[in-house]
Amino acid sequence: MPLSMAKPGETVTIRRITGKDEVRRHLAEMGFVVDAVVTVVSELAGSLILQVKDSRVALDQRMAGRILI
Repeated sequence: MPLSMAKPGETVTIRRITGKDEVRRHLAEMGFVVDAVVTVVSELAGSLILQVKDSRVALDQRMAGRILI
């Protein structure tokens, strides 16, 4: 299931990241790696605010869809 389908308040574990190497590398630099725990803080206009490690990150619907949980 893609991360874009997770609901606010839900804590999930990343299972796989799809896309080109540069996209996966960019997500990894922000902390989105396999087995990382991510909490959905809120959703606004299709974008997700996510808590990953010690920071909050906003991802649009398209990028969140590349992260499988």
